[in-house]
Amino acid sequence: MDADVIVVGAGLAGLAATAELADAGKKVLLLDQEPETSLGGQAYWSFGGLLFVDSPEQRRMGIRDSRDLALQDWLGSAGFDRLDDEDSWSRRWAEAYVDFAAGEKRAWLHAQGVRFFPVVGWAERGGYLADGHGNSVPRFHITWGTGPGLVAPFERRVREAVANGLVELRFRHRVDELTVTGGTVDGVAGKVLEPSDVARGAASSREETGDFALTAQAVIVTSGGIGGNHDLVREQWPARMGKPPANLISGVPAHVDGRMLAITEAAGGRYVNRDRMWHYTEGIRNWDPIWPLHGIRILPGPSSLWFDATGKRLPVPLFPGFDTLGTLEHIVATGYDYSWFVLTQKIVEKEFALSGQEQNPDLTGKDVKGVLGRARGGATAPVQAFLDKGADFVVRDNLADLVRGMNHVAGADLIDAAGLERQIVARDRELDNAFTKDLQVTALRGARNYRGDKLIRVAPPHRILDPKAGPLIAVKLNILTRKSLGGLQTDLDSRVLRADGSPLPGVYAAGEVAGFGGGGVHGYRSLEGTFLGGCLFSGRTAGRAAAKATS
Repeated sequence: MDADVIVVGAGLAGLAATAELADAGKKVLLLDQEPETSLGGQAYWSFGGLLFVDSPEQRRMGIRDSRDLALQDWLGSAGFDRLDDEDSWSRRWAEAYVDFAAGEKRAWLHAQGVRFFPVVGWAERGGYLADGHGNSVPRFHITWGTGPGLVAPFERRVREAVANGLVELRFRHRVDELTVTGGTVDGVAGKVLEPSDVARGAASSREETGDFALTAQAVIVTSGGIGGNHDLVREQWPARMGKPPANLISGVPAHVDGRMLAITEAAGGRYVNRDRMWHYTEGIRNWDPIWPLHGIRILPGPSSLWFDATGKRLPVPLFPGFDTLGTLEHIVATGYDYSWFVLTQKIVEKEFALSGQEQNPDLTGKDVKGVLGRARGGATAPVQAFLDKGADFVVRDNLADLVRGMNHVAGADLIDAAGLERQIVARDRELDNAFTKDLQVTALRGARNYRGDKLIRVAPPHRILDPKAGPLIAVKLNILTRKSLGGLQTDLDSRVLRADGSPLPGVYAAGEVAGFGGGGVHGYRSLEGTFLGGCLFSGRTAGRAAAKATS
């Protein structure tokens, strides 16, 4: 054997699994098709959001949370409806993950030096009944240092294991096959790709320079999802959400291609819930792209007015930050693949954040002074750069000019200025007193009851057409690919299962390729802050289970 265990994929799940294996004294080969500059995978680019339950940060912000409330929210969002088949392990993984988030998750990360921004965010607020979709309380904890800060301790552990001779890193090794002998997966085979010095995240060469075949007692697949492969996204697009969008932008690099899903399936693994996926509706084209069709997600507060491509306001409760997939389904049903935010300068300064570590240099660089500056007002430098240079942004002093700019950006005169003004004026009238029938106004007033939102996240309610709040801003929002919610079905030891429900000997899976656990731990919807955490939990589980199995 060339190693005790081969790990395919050097993202966060792969690093977590490798670190656990090395701690157990196992010899590991960690393979990745990308160059070393991309170590850490998608997690490196992330905002570093993690869901915790009843954390010290929550308690300091006056938030009362519990394991039971979190599980209620998870199950209400997941909507597991295939419990006798594809969701047979998903529900069990969900309960295990909530236990982890309410239990040792924070202490485990804290012991490795990970720290968290003190203000807890309120993502995916739902807006339905108590047992429906969404977070009942704020749970989104931002890693101090964002994605790189979360990757760092696991990279450090792996590199220490490399120095100790337990781990060997092999980049530019593209796995094309899981080798099987006597029904047991006993290795991998593929192509060595030519060396590449491209920047992190940029598309690398696929020129082949040789073959490789490696054997081990076990293989752990941690290769990510399908978000960079738009053909596969459209092929697996759920019928319940209508026709796949003609235009998509990418929230992940091109190497997030889904290849290992088909390769593991060909070896006997079961790929389930492939019609479940998580794409964002607040995508903007990056004015300074790193990968092809590079898009950035706006992390919005609740005040912007949301209109479809024809200028009709989105229905309740499809407000910014409330229901990602509900909004996506509604937008696709309009027959267009984009929508609009209309807001004011006051709103953009208080409520606009951008997802991604490179869009948050203060948090990523652990710059306390820079972070404190957010509370003083004014748009952050990355947001201002999009206001100045972003192709999807229109900034004007009056509504008539704003609508002309919106129609110009869209390339069609779909929005009628009088109709848009009528809807905005109707909403603005609701601010004349403390009573309202506009549930978005109710929601933003309620959000400001949470001091974290009032401090840095939600602008004081004001009229959109108040000149003192201007200028007016419109943002064309594209559909941004991001995560697979389905994947390789695994048991609670991360063993990949076959179609008959039995483990496929010798192979494990973790991270996005396993639907973050069980083949789809999120069901239909995510509570947010659970993708990185899902990689860590399933990667740790796979590493520990494979270590025991190879002892």
